[in-house]
Amino acid sequence: MKHLLEEVQKIFEAEQFLAQPEELYRPIDYTLRLGGKRIRPLLLLAANQMFGGKTDDVRHAALAIETFHNFTLLHDDLMDRSPLRRGKPTVYSLWGDNSAILSGDTMFALAWRYLLRRDHPRLRDILNTFNETAIEVCEGQQYDMNFEQRDDVTVPEYLEMIRLKTAVLLAGALKMGALYAQAPDGDIQRLYDFGIHLGLSFQLQDDLLDAYGDTATFGKATGQDIRDNKKTYIYLHALQVASPEQQERLRQLFNNESADTEAKVREVLDIYGRLNIREAVEKAIADEFDMARKCLDEVRAEEAAKAPLRELLETLFDRKK
Repeated sequence: MKHLLEEVQKIFEAEQFLAQPEELYRPIDYTLRLGGKRIRPLLLLAANQMFGGKTDDVRHAALAIETFHNFTLLHDDLMDRSPLRRGKPTVYSLWGDNSAILSGDTMFALAWRYLLRRDHPRLRDILNTFNETAIEVCEGQQYDMNFEQRDDVTVPEYLEMIRLKTAVLLAGALKMGALYAQAPDGDIQRLYDFGIHLGLSFQLQDDLLDAYGDTATFGKATGQDIRDNKKTYIYLHALQVASPEQQERLRQLFNNESADTEAKVREVLDIYGRLNIREAVEKAIADEFDMARKCLDEVRAEEAAKAPLRELLETLFDRKK
């Protein structure tokens, strides 16, 4: 995995993101230079190399998938009014809402430009995968916004929302990498399923880290989901196991826009603690990781070729709380 990360890093160091007009491209350069985990291009490279592909053949696709991902983050931060991303000020907070919208739109178009740089026997399948993934990510974002206005969101609905908003992009990156290597269709599907379970576990971890993580490690202010009244897995599971009185209090807190936000965070976390919510969410995360491992086990490739994905799986599972 270290070798793949180095390859991904070299790809982005070598790429020029600045152009004219500077006001349009400066936020793009800023966003793509912030770094981050680069998990999606790493997954694309790992799936490609698993079936004999070479980095030079998918360099453009790695740029495309990460550029698209960062476009979604740029717009998400604007919609959520999030002040920090990876521990740094978000684009809208530095350049304003209009620049965040326009630079984000440009990043979406740039992703397509990257994908069209090179021809490929399965290019139609690759472009269809990318396009369907992009649509599903937007569907997930809309469900996320809808849930902010609803008091009857269920756990299955939430899991479907994060499958669309988060998991399909990880799965799509793996599928695209395997398609570039012209892997067998059955293994492409197994890798896609691996990515779905990896993405679900990853987002459930983010929900947990938002409540209990360290700001310096996590890169975002903790408790923000509670301040924003987001119906996360933690909140929805708490409603399932809470007493009627606790349910009523949680709903009151998540419907009160004028409450003291810090006091609100403390009280919600106190209720979660009494309900052992952290332990329950950690079990749900572990279950998703186990299903991801099973999917990877079933991929018909050399075990050595699977090693980077196994290492990534264990690294993500051990993220600091």
